[in-house]
Amino acid sequence: MRNRVLYAFAVVSAALLAMNLYTIFMKLPDELNQGMIYRIIYFHLPAALTCFTAFFCGLVASAGYLTTKDMRYDAVAASVTEVGLAFATVNLVTGSIWGRIIWGIWWTWDARLTSMFVCWLLYVAYLMLRRAIEEPVQRARLSAVLSIFAFTDVIIVWKSIEWWRTQHPGPVLTIRGGGGMAPGMQAPIYWNWLAMMLLGAILVAVRMRQENMRREIDSLRREAYAF
Repeated sequence: MRNRVLYAFAVVSAALLAMNLYTIFMKLPDELNQGMIYRIIYFHLPAALTCFTAFFCGLVASAGYLTTKDMRYDAVAASVTEVGLAFATVNLVTGSIWGRIIWGIWWTWDARLTSMFVCWLLYVAYLMLRRAIEEPVQRARLSAVLSIFAFTDVIIVWKSIEWWRTQHPGPVLTIRGGGGMAPGMQAPIYWNWLAMMLLGAILVAVRMRQENMRREIDSLRREAYAF
């Protein structure tokens, strides 16, 4: 049953991506000031929304582990955080490509960009911490604490577009108080977000299986040490 759901997610995600690519590159006109490169927002912004959603799920799972000591919550937190970090990387890379065309530079220490980069580093540190500690309980506890701490920067990144009026463009979505996109040009952002969320769900399910196998191996290792 689970495999069928994942296959269904994969089919829907692929169909949405195909539909969105056709709409973005074949139907939507170039932007007046930016030209064709503005289309990168249809991948840049959904990737950010997907990674923030994943990091929030990691926060909830980490809090669940600290409350219940159930290792299944730790497996969920590790899986969604790793997938979220992949989408955060997509967000940073696409942003740099856009900046190179529009600003003439790959990177600038803009407050909004820097806060996202710090967020990326924090979750990289989360994965490094998990690989540095072999004892499962200690690894789960310290990872959960770091996940909760790291999420504070997600809030900063989310609010930075309102707090700081810097080189980075302001809000473009109406849900964030923006209105910089013509009617009909926002919809592909939300459809791409849905496609990425479905893809992320598939990746999380695969990572969950790996984490469950790792937990079983850790259990067998502890039993072997007991003898």
